[in-house]
Amino acid sequence: MNYETLLDKAYENVKATVECGRFEILKVKGHHEGTRTVISNFMQVAMCVRRTPEHLLKFLTKELASSGEIKGERLILSRRLSSKDINEKIEKYVNRFVLCPKCKKPDTELNEEKGKMFLRCLACGEKQEIQKI
Repeated sequence: MNYETLLDKAYENVKATVECGRFEILKVKGHHEGTRTVISNFMQVAMCVRRTPEHLLKFLTKELASSGEIKGERLILSRRLSSKDINEKIEKYVNRFVLCPKCKKPDTELNEEKGKMFLRCLACGEKQEIQKI
Protein backbone atom coordinates (compact mmCIF):
# COMPACT_ATOMS: atom_id res chain seq x y z
CA MET A 1 0.00 0.00 0.00
CA ASN A 2 1.13 3.50 -0.68
CA TYR A 3 1.17 6.37 1.80
CA GLU A 4 -2.14 7.97 0.67
CA THR A 5 -4.02 4.68 1.03
CA LEU A 6 -2.64 4.14 4.52
CA LEU A 7 -3.48 7.72 5.45
CA ASP A 8 -7.06 7.33 4.20
CA LYS A 9 -7.47 4.15 6.26
CA ALA A 10 -6.11 5.90 9.33
CA TYR A 11 -8.57 8.80 8.92
CA GLU A 12 -11.45 6.33 8.68
CA ASN A 13 -10.43 4.79 12.00
CA VAL A 14 -9.94 8.05 13.88
CA LYS A 15 -12.83 8.98 16.13
CA ALA A 16 -14.31 12.35 15.20
CA THR A 17 -13.93 14.89 17.99
CA VAL A 18 -15.84 18.08 18.58
CA GLU A 19 -13.80 21.14 17.75
CA CYS A 20 -14.34 24.35 19.66
CA GLY A 21 -13.73 27.77 18.27
CA ARG A 22 -11.54 30.26 20.11
CA PHE A 23 -14.15 30.27 22.83
CA GLU A 24 -17.49 28.62 22.51
CA ILE A 25 -20.01 27.31 25.00
CA LEU A 26 -21.34 24.04 23.62
CA LYS A 27 -24.97 23.21 24.27
CA VAL A 28 -25.45 19.99 26.19
CA LYS A 29 -26.70 16.88 24.41
CA GLY A 30 -28.42 14.28 26.43
CA HIS A 31 -31.45 12.24 27.27
CA HIS A 32 -33.44 10.89 30.19
CA GLU A 33 -33.14 7.38 31.57
CA GLY A 34 -36.01 7.00 33.99
CA THR A 35 -35.49 9.65 36.67
CA ARG A 36 -31.91 10.37 35.59
CA THR A 37 -30.51 12.88 33.13
CA VAL A 38 -27.58 11.76 30.99
CA ILE A 39 -25.42 14.42 29.32
CA SER A 40 -23.49 12.63 26.60
CA ASN A 41 -21.13 15.48 25.61
CA PHE A 42 -20.11 16.65 29.09
CA MET A 43 -16.35 16.22 28.54
CA GLN A 44 -16.50 18.29 25.34
CA VAL A 45 -18.43 21.03 27.16
CA ALA A 46 -15.79 21.14 29.92
CA MET A 47 -12.99 21.14 27.35
CA CYS A 48 -14.54 24.04 25.42
CA VAL A 49 -14.86 26.22 28.53
CA ARG A 50 -11.28 25.25 29.48
CA ARG A 51 -11.99 23.97 32.96
CA THR A 52 -11.66 20.59 34.62
CA PRO A 53 -14.73 18.36 34.39
CA GLU A 54 -14.60 17.88 38.18
CA HIS A 55 -14.84 21.65 38.83
CA LEU A 56 -17.74 22.05 36.40
CA LEU A 57 -19.46 18.99 37.91
CA LYS A 58 -19.15 20.39 41.43
CA PHE A 59 -20.75 23.66 40.32
CA LEU A 60 -23.57 21.98 38.40
CA THR A 61 -24.49 19.59 41.20
CA LYS A 62 -24.77 22.46 43.68
CA GLU A 63 -26.71 24.73 41.32
CA LEU A 64 -29.06 22.01 40.10
CA ALA A 65 -29.52 20.45 43.57
CA SER A 66 -28.68 17.04 42.22
CA SER A 67 -25.98 14.48 42.72
CA GLY A 68 -24.00 13.44 39.68
CA GLU A 69 -21.11 11.33 38.49
CA ILE A 70 -18.86 11.26 35.45
CA LYS A 71 -18.76 7.96 33.58
CA GLY A 72 -16.45 8.08 30.60
CA GLU A 73 -17.51 11.00 28.42
CA ARG A 74 -20.92 11.31 30.07
CA LEU A 75 -22.35 13.02 33.12
CA ILE A 76 -25.19 11.25 34.88
CA LEU A 77 -27.38 13.43 37.11
CA SER A 78 -29.79 11.81 39.55
CA ARG A 79 -32.69 14.14 38.69
CA ARG A 80 -34.73 14.65 35.57
CA LEU A 81 -33.65 18.07 34.25
CA SER A 82 -34.22 19.99 31.05
CA SER A 83 -31.30 20.84 28.80
CA LYS A 84 -32.41 24.49 28.98
CA ASP A 85 -31.84 24.56 32.75
CA ILE A 86 -28.44 22.86 32.44
CA ASN A 87 -27.32 25.25 29.67
CA GLU A 88 -28.34 28.25 31.79
CA LYS A 89 -26.23 26.95 34.70
CA ILE A 90 -23.25 26.40 32.39
CA GLU A 91 -23.55 30.01 31.20
CA LYS A 92 -23.64 31.13 34.83
CA TYR A 93 -20.50 29.05 35.48
CA VAL A 94 -18.73 30.66 32.53
CA ASN A 95 -19.61 34.17 33.73
CA ARG A 96 -18.37 33.41 37.25
CA PHE A 97 -15.34 31.15 36.68
CA VAL A 98 -14.15 31.66 33.10
CA LEU A 99 -14.67 35.20 31.79
CA CYS A 100 -12.43 37.97 33.11
CA PRO A 101 -14.51 40.47 35.11
CA LYS A 102 -12.41 43.35 33.76
CA CYS A 103 -11.89 42.69 30.04
CA LYS A 104 -14.53 39.92 29.56
CA LYS A 105 -12.07 37.66 27.71
CA PRO A 106 -12.03 33.89 28.32
CA ASP A 107 -8.24 33.68 28.58
CA THR A 108 -8.20 32.94 32.30
CA GLU A 109 -6.99 30.31 34.70
CA LEU A 110 -7.99 29.29 38.21
CA ASN A 111 -5.27 29.30 40.86
CA GLU A 112 -5.47 28.36 44.50
CA GLU A 113 -3.14 30.22 46.87
CA LYS A 114 -3.15 29.90 50.66
CA GLY A 115 -6.62 28.36 50.68
CA LYS A 116 -8.16 31.06 48.46
CA MET A 117 -9.26 30.72 44.84
CA PHE A 118 -8.18 33.32 42.28
CA LEU A 119 -9.20 33.95 38.68
CA ARG A 120 -6.19 35.26 36.77
CA CYS A 121 -6.59 36.78 33.31
CA LEU A 122 -3.81 35.96 30.88
CA ALA A 123 -4.91 38.77 28.54
CA CYS A 124 -5.04 41.83 30.81
CA GLY A 125 -3.28 40.56 33.96
CA GLU A 126 -6.27 41.05 36.28
CA LYS A 127 -6.24 38.81 39.35
CA GLN A 128 -9.41 38.58 41.38
CA GLU A 129 -10.37 36.43 44.33
CA ILE A 130 -13.44 34.33 43.64
CA GLN A 131 -15.64 32.26 45.90
CA LYS A 132 -14.83 28.57 46.08
CA ILE A 133 -17.53 26.12 45.14
